[in-house]
Amino acid sequence: MQPSILIADDHSMIRKGLKLFMQVNLGFSDVHEVASCNELMKELVKKKYTHLVLDIIFPDGSTLEIIPNIRRVYPELSIMVFSMQPAEIYGEAVKQYGINYYMSKSVGEEEMLHLLQRFIQNEAPLRKTPVLQNNENPFSTLAPRELEILHYVLKGMGTKEIGETLNLKMSTISTIKNRIFEKTSAGNIKELIELASLYNVNY
Repeated sequence: MQPSILIADDHSMIRKGLKLFMQVNLGFSDVHEVASCNELMKELVKKKYTHLVLDIIFPDGSTLEIIPNIRRVYPELSIMVFSMQPAEIYGEAVKQYGINYYMSKSVGEEEMLHLLQRFIQNEAPLRKTPVLQNNENPFSTLAPRELEILHYVLKGMGTKEIGETLNLKMSTISTIKNRIFEKTSAGNIKELIELASLYNVNY
């Protein structure tokens, strides 16, 4: 049976490039694309997809906010994250949702072909030599919810605004923000932004 693939990315060139790559190199014709979290949720209702390739950061939010929902409603859907965000931080976080495929946007063509083939055929990803928890990287210990909130903190949003966006109490946001500062050892927002830029955490 031909897989039905959905690509979710806010950059048109990346979506179209990946779609073409799959059609030409892998022979998959049923490939669709969406550009936001909102479009993604609507599209999943419309059609039964077998595979989803998605980025993490979108203009209308982070997919870390909707992955638990997608997992609950579409347990059969195979998911791969395709992102510029560092794998040692986000790749570890999404494993908690049973997502074992994490492909960096900087991979070479050959590796991309290999990873996509295994993903679409539902084969387990090849285990690389186990990476020890990266103690150097201050963001690698953050949980998915903390990464979600980190994204908004880095954008300069206040506690109240983040709470409204995520529909969480201000006290919950404050607690998580404190945990983020503790875990990253950042003394203030300026240091946190500098750390994020040092470790290629985009927001």
